Amino acid sequence: MDIAPLSVTHTLTLELIDASGTATPLEAELRYDNHDPYAVSACFDTGATSVRWVFGRTLLSGGVFRPTGDGDVHVWPCLDSAGGAVTILELTSPDGEAIMQAQSEDVCAFLRRTEELVPVGSETLHVDIEKAIAELLG
Repeated sequence: MDIAPLSVTHTLTLELIDASGTATPLEAELRYDNHDPYAVSACFDTGATSVRWVFGRTLLSGGVFRPTGDGDVHVWPCLDSAGGAVTILELTSPDGEAIMQAQSEDVCAFLRRTEELVPVGSETLHVDIEKAIAELLG
């Protein structure tokens, strides 16, 4: 099966929340690729370097409305100080923890674009099983 590569990218500014509750702007790029239809990647520009995380699209979409996640990535809805809807993203690694918030409107705009590319429930139609097996065995 030959699947044409298609992707969606969305740049947004998150707020990185430190232990005292102070928010610092953090640029990020969300990316979705139809060759990996279950995953979303987030690349955070820390100034000196970029940090990339990959997690499930359903984890992100579910977290807009209810707490989701196990392990290293947790997502949940919240309200910011002005009462606006935000989505909280918590990332944990052996090097530390980061908690950030994005406007839920931005997250939903990105998710709508991913669903236009690969509708939820049709992900298996975009996975080249033969290629995946060959890569595992190769």
